[in-house]
Amino acid sequence: MLLTLLSDVKLGSWPGSPVQKEPVAVGKFPAQCNRIECPTYDVVYSGDDYEIRLYNSSMWATTSPIDDISFVEGTRTGFLQLFNYIQGKNNYNQQIEMTAPVLTEIAPSDGPFCESSFLVSFYVPKKNQPDPPPADGITAQKWGPTYVAVRQFGGFVTDSMVGVEAAALSASISGTIWSDAVSKSHAGEITTVYTVAQYNSPFEFDNRVNEIWFKFKM
Repeated sequence: MLLTLLSDVKLGSWPGSPVQKEPVAVGKFPAQCNRIECPTYDVVYSGDDYEIRLYNSSMWATTSPIDDISFVEGTRTGFLQLFNYIQGKNNYNQQIEMTAPVLTEIAPSDGPFCESSFLVSFYVPKKNQPDPPPADGITAQKWGPTYVAVRQFGGFVTDSMVGVEAAALSASISGTIWSDAVSKSHAGEITTVYTVAQYNSPFEFDNRVNEIWFKFKM
């Protein structure tokens, strides 16, 4: 039943729901992480409207690249693949507990009407990390300690919103050592890859927490 409902839902664009941004305080701990497992991190630095985090080593289940002109549609496609995966459509026929956030890594297109590439990822619970179930089209990715520049925002995520929020994060860290580290880490990319983290179910309307991430090395 839930899968049927999810197939009719466009993540980030619930029919009839408000899509405007909601203010979210910097450093707000997502309430979702009080109910389900989330990756752990240390706050390295807190700015006026951004945060630098160091995530601990972790395992993520990631889709194959999804080419689409829409962030919302690309994320929806990847999320449904991951939902099937955690419901037992894997080589172990094993159900996996839901976690947060769901990440969408975006390699933006270099033109306004071209498809971007999306990788959608699910944080693997600690009890499954030693041996994540393999599955067709899903890859287990081991992260070492990872630095992330983070900007939080609320509401349902829309296609037009992600670029604006990414630009705002870039402006916030401009002129800092973090900006230099991000630029060095993404040198050689045609367009800078960034990530959207979504913590809430599509069925939660209030107190939504989303984040833009720039991953980098120090």
